[in-house]
Amino acid sequence: MTPAQMAETHAAAFTEARPWSADEFEALLSNRFTHQTGDRRCFAVYTLITEQVELLTIATHPDFQRQGLAKQCMELWHSKAAAQGAEHAFLDVAEDNAAAIALYRSCGYVTCGFRRGYYLREAGVRVDAIAMERALP
Repeated sequence: MTPAQMAETHAAAFTEARPWSADEFEALLSNRFTHQTGDRRCFAVYTLITEQVELLTIATHPDFQRQGLAKQCMELWHSKAAAQGAEHAFLDVAEDNAAAIALYRSCGYVTCGFRRGYYLREAGVRVDAIAMERALP
């Protein structure tokens, strides 16, 4: 996937928060610790440093939601990260994103903390983030 394709899918998927631009994806992917997996329908971007990996974003285009693609993408990036030496995965999610929270819990993530006011919504509204973690096989 190109950064422009990633930005297009991200913009379609993230309607309540500012989507990432092609330039932002390009900058992220130029870092040797950052990896991506998936396709235009659904993709994930993660950063792997030593045995820890963090999901930076996962996006499913609305035309392909509710088809199990996000779960498959989660499993794929977990497998890739584990093959690259990762032992522990982390992510954060907006507390008002029930679908994502359900996805992450179904993938074995548990809450490990909170980040107060982490996400900025329209009109300056702040939403807390739930920090989640899980071991990788």
